[in-house]
Amino acid sequence: MATALRPPRLPAVPEQASSLHRLPKHRVAVTGRRSFAARAGSYPGNVGVPKQWYNLIADLPVKPPPMLHPGTHQPLNPSDLAPLFPDELIRQELTEERFIDIPDEVRDVYELWRPTPLIRAKRLEKLLGTPAKIYYKYEGTSPAGSHKGNTAVPQAWYNAAAGVKNVVTETGAGQWGSALSFASTLFGLNCEVWQVRASYDQKPYRRLMMETWGAKVHPSPSDVTEAGRRLLAADPSSPGSLGMAISEAVEVAATNADTKYCLGSVLNHVLLHQTVIGEECLEQLAAIGDTPDVVIGCTGGGSNFGGLAFPFMREKLAGRMNPQFKAVEPAACPTLTKGVYAYDYGDTAGLTPLMKMHTLGHDFVPDPIHAGLDHCNSCLH
Repeated sequence: MATALRPPRLPAVPEQASSLHRLPKHRVAVTGRRSFAARAGSYPGNVGVPKQWYNLIADLPVKPPPMLHPGTHQPLNPSDLAPLFPDELIRQELTEERFIDIPDEVRDVYELWRPTPLIRAKRLEKLLGTPAKIYYKYEGTSPAGSHKGNTAVPQAWYNAAAGVKNVVTETGAGQWGSALSFASTLFGLNCEVWQVRASYDQKPYRRLMMETWGAKVHPSPSDVTEAGRRLLAADPSSPGSLGMAISEAVEVAATNADTKYCLGSVLNHVLLHQTVIGEECLEQLAAIGDTPDVVIGCTGGGSNFGGLAFPFMREKLAGRMNPQFKAVEPAACPTLTKGVYAYDYGDTAGLTPLMKMHTLGHDFVPDPIHAGLDHCNSCLH
């Protein structure tokens, strides 16, 4: 969410126009047809689908601490990640390049729903009685209904291009699992998903969406993996957590040569792919002559916040604007405000690399109502 604290500079419109959206409707040049953004009366400007992803690491004066091997506790080599990811995603994970070109095949799929609309929240402004202009970037236009498709599509494409046959992952509420299931069917991949048990039981229609796109879905913890069987032996009624589901998916990927693991948040290549959100938002605000004073995003594993905020951080580091950044976390899993900044595993069983993170402990299990949400239960980089 981008908030600009300055007087509105919107063009006059006839009195019969909508009181919610008072900008003239535009067309988006990418497809030559009226977009959702134009129909919604939002602010696309003359904005197309970005051609590059942005890597914030290139512009950070201090680089993030390296991931460590779970066995040796030494910095990871690219070969250490080979059992989990294809070569190009490993390169993107470790690169310090500023921009990465988006493959044409990925942009072709992005054009199904991108650019997404930037909408002026006038009724919210009125309710709050604020002089601020409040905008929100709406990512719900994707086939799976969230921003997760921004990384699911390239992850599926890179795996397919590398000859991978099967991808596995975890999901909480089902947003990430749905996005990867959608992307996998586009590129001929088999997809297997471990869904947090609480959500598997509470959200049958999200599970049905994944299965409609061809995915095989297991409740986690499950009896399919060694990690799952150990967890069930310790607590047969476990509601599960994303940390548990990650352990199961990683185990399957690491023990099957034709299978790779896909992650929906946390890692650098995931946040890289999500920067299409912020890049579009920059162009949309520029098209209406506005600059944000505050950029706000919710933070779980970090991909939603990073996707919006990182391009604005680039502009701030370059001295072209000076917004504040506000990360908002759930009180039920307060990693940023209550967690310890330390190396920890990203899963319950300790199969993933050690990452420097704000952590509540890799074995932390939140209440079931929160355990099913689509972000890592213990960590935020």
